[in-house]
Amino acid sequence: MANTDTKEFKSGFVTLIGRPNVGKSTLLSRVSNARPKIANYHFTTLNPHLGVVNLGDGNSFVMADIPGLIEGASDGAGLGHEFLRHIERTKVLLHVVDAASVEGRDPVEDIHTIMNELSTYNPELLKRPQVIAANKMDACFSEDDSNDIIARLKAEFEPKGIKVFPISAVSRQGVKE
Repeated sequence: MANTDTKEFKSGFVTLIGRPNVGKSTLLSRVSNARPKIANYHFTTLNPHLGVVNLGDGNSFVMADIPGLIEGASDGAGLGHEFLRHIERTKVLLHVVDAASVEGRDPVEDIHTIMNELSTYNPELLKRPQVIAANKMDACFSEDDSNDIIARLKAEFEPKGIKVFPISAVSRQGVKE
């Protein structure tokens, strides 16, 4: 995250948002002092977890991992209102998406689903700075698959000002960026 505009990070905190089981807790554990429960099943995270991310040179910010959002969260599905309320306090939204489609979902559609839930709940949330961490790149079947999904994500979201970073939270690949 150090290559993004760090003034946004210094002034508040970043919230990890995404569908269940995309690696939000793993990412938080890799970049901060937090030790959330990590497991390969939906809703391992039931309560928000906070961690301090040290950027060096005395700069740091707080990162929050909230439980995964599902379609209908803005209507209260899956404790959605409770989870969405936490997002209202954030300065930066960091979308974490399963770029390898381990569970068979389309990463681009997952981000659109989350954005729709945010917009329905509070349209002001989408005016905040956003970044995409295309996670689980280590689990892609081939280099062509990984290049294709990154190209699709970049084509869809970077023209809207949302930078895409391919990462693997497990292996720490790309996490520093």
